[in-house]
Amino acid sequence: SNPFEVKVNKQKFNILGRKTKNDVGLPGVSRSKAIKKRTQTLLKEYKEKEKSNVFKDKRFGEYNTKISPEEKMIKRFTLERQQNFGKNNIYNLNEDEELTHYGQSLAEIEKLNDIVDSGSDTEEGGTLSAELTAAHFGGGGGLLRKKVSGDQEAEEEEKPKSRKELIEELIAKSKQEKQERQTQRESALELTEKLDNDWKEIQTLLVRKTPKSEKKDKEEKPKPDEYDMIVRELGFEMKAKPSDRMKTEEELAKEEQARLQKLEADRLRRMRGIDEKEEAKKKPKHISADDLADGFILDEDDRRMLSYKDGKINIENEEEEEEEADGNEEINDNEEEGEEEDNDHEEDSDEESDAENEEGVDEDNHSDLESDLGSEEEGTGNKEQNQESCENKSQNMEEQDQKMEAAKSELPYTFAVPESYEKFKSLLTGRTIEQQLIILERIQKCNHPSLAVGNKAKLEKLFGFLLEYIGELATLDLPELKTIDRLVLPLYNLCQMFPESASDSMKFVLRDAVHDMEEMIEVKGRATFPGLDTLIYLKITSLLFPTSDFWHPVVTPTFVYMSLLLTKCRITTLQDVVKGLFICCLFLEYVSLSRRFVPELINFLLGILHISLPKKQAQGYTVVHPFTPVGKNLELLLVSDKKDLETWQKQNLPLSIVTRLKEMSRTEMNHIRLSCLALCFDLIKKCAALYESLSSFHEIMHPVRILLTQHVPVSEYPEQMQEWYNSALGELENKVKHYTPLVCEKKKPEPLKQYTPKIVKVLEFGRKLGGSKKEQERKRLIHKHKRELKGAIREIRKDNQFLARLQLEEIMERDAARKRKVKELLGSLATQEGEWKAMKRKKRKN
Repeated sequence: SNPFEVKVNKQKFNILGRKTKNDVGLPGVSRSKAIKKRTQTLLKEYKEKEKSNVFKDKRFGEYNTKISPEEKMIKRFTLERQQNFGKNNIYNLNEDEELTHYGQSLAEIEKLNDIVDSGSDTEEGGTLSAELTAAHFGGGGGLLRKKVSGDQEAEEEEKPKSRKELIEELIAKSKQEKQERQTQRESALELTEKLDNDWKEIQTLLVRKTPKSEKKDKEEKPKPDEYDMIVRELGFEMKAKPSDRMKTEEELAKEEQARLQKLEADRLRRMRGIDEKEEAKKKPKHISADDLADGFILDEDDRRMLSYKDGKINIENEEEEEEEADGNEEINDNEEEGEEEDNDHEEDSDEESDAENEEGVDEDNHSDLESDLGSEEEGTGNKEQNQESCENKSQNMEEQDQKMEAAKSELPYTFAVPESYEKFKSLLTGRTIEQQLIILERIQKCNHPSLAVGNKAKLEKLFGFLLEYIGELATLDLPELKTIDRLVLPLYNLCQMFPESASDSMKFVLRDAVHDMEEMIEVKGRATFPGLDTLIYLKITSLLFPTSDFWHPVVTPTFVYMSLLLTKCRITTLQDVVKGLFICCLFLEYVSLSRRFVPELINFLLGILHISLPKKQAQGYTVVHPFTPVGKNLELLLVSDKKDLETWQKQNLPLSIVTRLKEMSRTEMNHIRLSCLALCFDLIKKCAALYESLSSFHEIMHPVRILLTQHVPVSEYPEQMQEWYNSALGELENKVKHYTPLVCEKKKPEPLKQYTPKIVKVLEFGRKLGGSKKEQERKRLIHKHKRELKGAIREIRKDNQFLARLQLEEIMERDAARKRKVKELLGSLATQEGEWKAMKRKKRKN
């Protein structure tokens, strides 16, 4: 080492008792130590980073060079004994220790006395004994044996047999045992047959009937306990079985379509008068070539009764029957339940005729007189039967006609989706509400989107047709609101199936309504409330789409349109008041879940109270557009007739009343005015309950409270109206303030400047200012934490640099090896090229 590179840390003062560290340091020593430590730890982890299997040699002292091999063996032996020695062997005093030598027991080695000593100098050193070879190799007695003397000839006679002889003896012994077993089995079979024969001879002598008393005694069994009964009942109980899996929507749609198609086929068959049984009989059945018709049964007796008329065979009846059979091939006489009595009668007559035929067959040997009498009776019987059969056939024809007419009047079970609105309207016009619902349901089921490719687009058009049909029902002179109410359900089902197309259709209707209102404002300067169809569309929107969303592509524009209606449309007639109150009810329905504040709603209710007051009292408060403080429509809801006030009773205002206001009398109009005012009180009460949680509730409802308490003439109203008024006012005044008023934040007062100096005790010069012991300990720990953190960061950086160097070396080695291989390849190619060129030159010279 260079002495000029040695670093010496000098001290200005020698302090007694202080130990100095690193007084002298050599450059690179600590660095080499750090690198050596990283190669032993970090490099090893880096090489084993992506390896799951690691072999760890846990043998004691395997890599410890300071311990001799004898000490290692002794230590390993003691550890093995400690592991095998357990609590079970504490009191086992008779067990001796088993000593081993290279894994073999010394006790077994001691038993082998004939171990050949290869190092002995005896004459027989190169041979093996027969006992040793037999013990170790299983034979070899004849190959390697000593020369025997004359005294040992007797011992040779008792020598062990060879392997072949032993196998032959074993085979002979097994054959002998098998033969003995066979003889024993045959003798046992002979004995059993003999015993069976003897038993059959004796059994006839032993047979006797046991008396009933003995049978009862034998059959009497102990009664089972309650526990046994319960166990048996549990065994017979029904066990849970796996239920069938739930069918998918496509499978259900296919089943429903197949069911409707089958019903439609049955209806068409009944409408045409075709009998299902006869049609099934007419269908040819498949008969194989090997069928011998063994099971042939004659279902109907086609034989005709032989009859005479005026001494000749009656052929007319046969012709009539053939014509009727040809004309009514598709009619079955025994089909309906109402014909059971006629069928029974026919069966009785058939039985009588069969009986007569049988008597005629049995009495062939009678006299001619009796045969003539029998023929006359048969003729009269045949006439009666023909008359009855004609009557039955006429009845059956009438019933069949009735069935055909009923089938024609039935609704078809399968419908195609109409392509235009005119076809859709022709399907529903002239039908009852139930029939219209059935038609719409069958259209959806027969044309489900999963059944065909183009069904989705057709059903999307159906939603628009149904929406237009509902609007047309609302614009009639007498609007069919009940029908509209029932048609909302199929409209909702279609909306759930196709939400995007449904929202587009509703937005299209809403866009037309807004466009009409803007045109009216441009032309006339003011807007009027829309028709009944638009109001119904607004109601349907709240049923089809969620109204509690923060933003919705259909509900949000509808919300804005309703706000425009309450602010832009002027109130000139009682009809406008009813429509405006209906929109207020819709607003409350829309915001019932979201509790969104609607200022247009509060302003409109305030205006309704304003137009119900006399002109003298309509002062002292402000009114917002579309209501005016002065004008001809100021007293629109004012009722001054005392008789009408006394006879008024609270009634609901149906939406259809909008079209019937012109036909009503003055008293009815006054009653409707009072009902509108009562509805206004009810809406104020609901608004108070809805917006009670708002922080500005009292400020919002303050104008309404002033109008109710100071301006509304309560004493002039009937008692029922006063109850509605008191409930609304009580709901407003009973609400407690659940909020703290907004107040500006008060700043903390700034203290006056003081000129008294702050005295701090300085312990030692140059050190940090002291405090309590806890503060000093805390500062010390913070300082130590910072120092350790810096050291850890430094070590991490050095580790990363070390790994980066290793990776760079690996990359350089791979690149060098690759370059070397490339050079070798290029060199080999160059040599081959040179050789090839040389060969080519030689060929040219030759």
